[in-house]
Amino acid sequence: MILENECQKFSDEALVERVLTKSDYYACLVNRYSEALGRYVVRLGANPVDAEDVLQEVFLNAYLHLNSFDKNLKFSSWLYRIAHNQTISAFRKTNVRPTVELTDLEPWQEMARESCPGVKIDQAMLSQKVALALDRLDQKYREVLILKFFEDKDYNEMSDILKKPMGTIATLVNRAKKQLTGLVEKELLQ
Repeated sequence: MILENECQKFSDEALVERVLTKSDYYACLVNRYSEALGRYVVRLGANPVDAEDVLQEVFLNAYLHLNSFDKNLKFSSWLYRIAHNQTISAFRKTNVRPTVELTDLEPWQEMARESCPGVKIDQAMLSQKVALALDRLDQKYREVLILKFFEDKDYNEMSDILKKPMGTIATLVNRAKKQLTGLVEKELLQ
């Protein structure tokens, strides 16, 4: 059994190396990423019950494919990519369009301020309108906004996770903000 304080001594990449020789260290990686990946899966639109199942699949797939991890990439980006794929796969199986839950308002407010700078309205109301608009946003745009504003990923990490060039990521973020602004303005007029 590996103690938590021992886990904290190692970087993700060092833990991956240790897992390859002693599987007990995998618990360190699971503990390190469970909460963040769980939020990410829910923010992509999975309900919390399904998110737990998706998360189990993510960690199982990551463990099974740990030998194929490219050490030139960040482990977190690789893991988020698996979570992204697993979440999309779960949606395809259920044929349900994901919906976004309005929970913690701070990321919503930041997204609202940056995406809709000219709109002056109560921040809580604007956050709610942004959440509703995000539900109607094209999936490719929704993904980049979630990674940027909720998961606090930079363009390089987003590129690794979504397997798209950084220039494409920047374009998607820009277009996502424009589409979101249009949808929010529509919501405000209703």
